[in-house]
Amino acid sequence: MNIDILRKIDRWAGVPLCRLVSLIPGSSAKPRGTVSVHRILIIMLSEMGSQVLAEPLFRELRRRFPEASLHALLFEKNRELLELLDVMPPGNILTIDDATAGGFLGGSLRAVRSMRRLGIDTVIDGELFSRVSSLFAYLSGARLRAGFHRHTQEGLYRGDFINRPVLYNPNLHFSHQLLTLADAVGSESRPAGKRVVPSERPTVSPIVFGEREIVAMQGRFSGDFPGVDLRKLVLLQPGGGALPIRAWPVEHYVRLSQGLIEEGYALAIIGPPEDRAVARSIAGAVGEARCLDLTGYTRTLRELLLLFHLAPLLIANDGGPAQFSALTPIPAVVLFGPETPLLYGNLNPRAVSVCRPYSCSPCVSAYNHRETPCDGDARCLKEISPELVLGEALKLLRS
Repeated sequence: MNIDILRKIDRWAGVPLCRLVSLIPGSSAKPRGTVSVHRILIIMLSEMGSQVLAEPLFRELRRRFPEASLHALLFEKNRELLELLDVMPPGNILTIDDATAGGFLGGSLRAVRSMRRLGIDTVIDGELFSRVSSLFAYLSGARLRAGFHRHTQEGLYRGDFINRPVLYNPNLHFSHQLLTLADAVGSESRPAGKRVVPSERPTVSPIVFGEREIVAMQGRFSGDFPGVDLRKLVLLQPGGGALPIRAWPVEHYVRLSQGLIEEGYALAIIGPPEDRAVARSIAGAVGEARCLDLTGYTRTLRELLLLFHLAPLLIANDGGPAQFSALTPIPAVVLFGPETPLLYGNLNPRAVSVCRPYSCSPCVSAYNHRETPCDGDARCLKEISPELVLGEALKLLRS
């Protein structure tokens, strides 16, 4: 469904529903005594990139509760990445199709039935974009429910029935906040999960592909694009995804591409088929012989990650593909504006985040439903010069 429609549904239906559930006697009661943890459900509905940031959370839960089974609830379109992360059996993944309103409602009912049938006793709600995840946490029947809560802050009202409420901290990297949810499971403090946060970001475990699979991808590419040297091929991801405001200007990508071509590199523009128009505009401006349109070329996420094993660099807007790079060997230059690397910086140790410190940036957050107040003049992105990005790219390429 369209993101603006989702925002309206969440605002006009989510708020009263969360309030209604909060009025149910006992809905906010904390479990008394020791709660045995046998079946944990992690809710990460909407964003695939957030699953990468949650990978340390999955590992921490496995360490803390080695006898418990892990389950997940997410949108069907995000299932493939969770399976690739290999943090739980595929059969433990519950999904909802959010493509249509009817599919969402039917999938939600089936998900609630499945959660009840499984006997989920602990829920970790790692979602920030919508209120429906907190409702799923309650409807699961779990006695222990950990999730983000605004406490004394202004922010998204998500009801008062999360009985392990963690303070959402807009100054702390999101991967650390997700780890706090693991602490909250056994916490009696308020806010739940008070812990010392290390200065370093968590690391993620790379996805390991077999040599035969990588060679097969290399052979397919070489057959489709003979003469293109993968060792000199820079991948560009100019699309903004669900939040177009995050996209660096197309004319900047053109100037960057021209600079890379002058340095002897070829380019390939990646993204879903709906990014084909922007890909063709960039390729047409710099010359299609040195700039390939690969939008829609990788048919699955697995194929995209295999491509990341072959190319020497990714330059991308903040979003899913930039986060996916942390699961592969590829270095990355990631462009931030409406969001900040302080919260969503890449967990790829070979990545460089580029941003401009504008007074109004970041302008999208969990507190405004990620709805920018910008008038379309996104100077935080416009003022990131192609020359600056080219310099960072060449440093990574030459190292």
